[in-house]
Amino acid sequence: MRNKVILKKGKEESLQRFHPWVFSGAIASIDGDPEEGDVVDVYTSRNEWIAVGHIQVGSIAVRVLSFTPVSIDADFWIGRLYNARMVRCALGLVGRKDHTVYRLVHGEGDGLPGLIIDIYGHTAVIQAHSIGMHRSRFEIAEALKKVMDGQVQAVYYKSETTLPDKAPIELNDCYLDGGPINGDEWLEYGMKMPVDWISGQKTGLFIDQRENRALLEKMSEGRTVLNMFCYTGGFSLAALRGGAKLVHSVDSSARAIELTRNGVENNFPGDMRHEAFVMDAFQYLDNMNPVYDLIVLDPPAFAKHKDALKRALIGYRRLNEKAFQKIRPGGLLFTFSCSQVVTKEQFRTTVFTSAALAGRNVRILHQLHQPADHPVDIFHPEGEYLKGLVLYVE
Repeated sequence: MRNKVILKKGKEESLQRFHPWVFSGAIASIDGDPEEGDVVDVYTSRNEWIAVGHIQVGSIAVRVLSFTPVSIDADFWIGRLYNARMVRCALGLVGRKDHTVYRLVHGEGDGLPGLIIDIYGHTAVIQAHSIGMHRSRFEIAEALKKVMDGQVQAVYYKSETTLPDKAPIELNDCYLDGGPINGDEWLEYGMKMPVDWISGQKTGLFIDQRENRALLEKMSEGRTVLNMFCYTGGFSLAALRGGAKLVHSVDSSARAIELTRNGVENNFPGDMRHEAFVMDAFQYLDNMNPVYDLIVLDPPAFAKHKDALKRALIGYRRLNEKAFQKIRPGGLLFTFSCSQVVTKEQFRTTVFTSAALAGRNVRILHQLHQPADHPVDIFHPEGEYLKGLVLYVE
């Protein structure tokens, strides 16, 4: 018998709309003594079953796994992973020789809240954002090998930085199955991508900027490009392949700059158009000469929770204002926010405020978002986290 979570009167309405979160304030009582990460059944105040999910500590108390009665067993994991794979097959991402990097599971967008799985060639990198997914990691890895039918030969688990800080667990990132695969290439539309899932950010690469990198490539010919917060240099590689005459990459992390330089050398050996700098972004923008006519601003999330929203919006305003002050007339600004708590409207207003303060006229050329292998559950609009604008600056 599973433990029961009983809701307060009227608090089942969001679940009736298939929203996959139960907030702690909606809970009237808990029947039993579940540990964090246990599978629990959710009942209405009228004692009607409504959902099953992982219980956890925090404002989101239950992450819903199913709105129909099911056992959370091997067949469940296989079924959900199979459905996720079929979506990526429909997108033309599975089995391509020129493109071996994509997201297989995107949390709520694939009916698996708290779980991320990225594919890098023949290695899958699993990342858990909940204790429930952490406790199920071995079952998920086993199901993954079956669903991917030989395409996945190694499974790496990388969750040290994503699980709740106060969770009473001991955790070491490690291979759950297999190990490093010699000679495996990580390709994005034919480009060799530098990936570090051992010590790098996210699962090793910002896969969510793939289509935006492809767009930048088409707009880079003959331009001087500045890639701020470059991380592994994906936008820099796209600009070089697109025919930019100069590309500068900036990041405060020496490891990121090392990965960027390696990526440039692997794809464009001896290319003198590229330079990379280990420096704080604001310091670089303050001191730089106005030589760039294409600037990329792709900072880390300035706000990871609502309490940091005001400070984050100030950060985005300062950053974009400095870019507007320095970009050359006729330049293009690719500017992004990956902070989930910052709405599209708030981000756009902040960027336009920056343009006004800098005294620059701008036009929106493109409104950008995450790619299709980072799907948004229609009942969970919070999953649309990546916002971007391509602006023409007079």
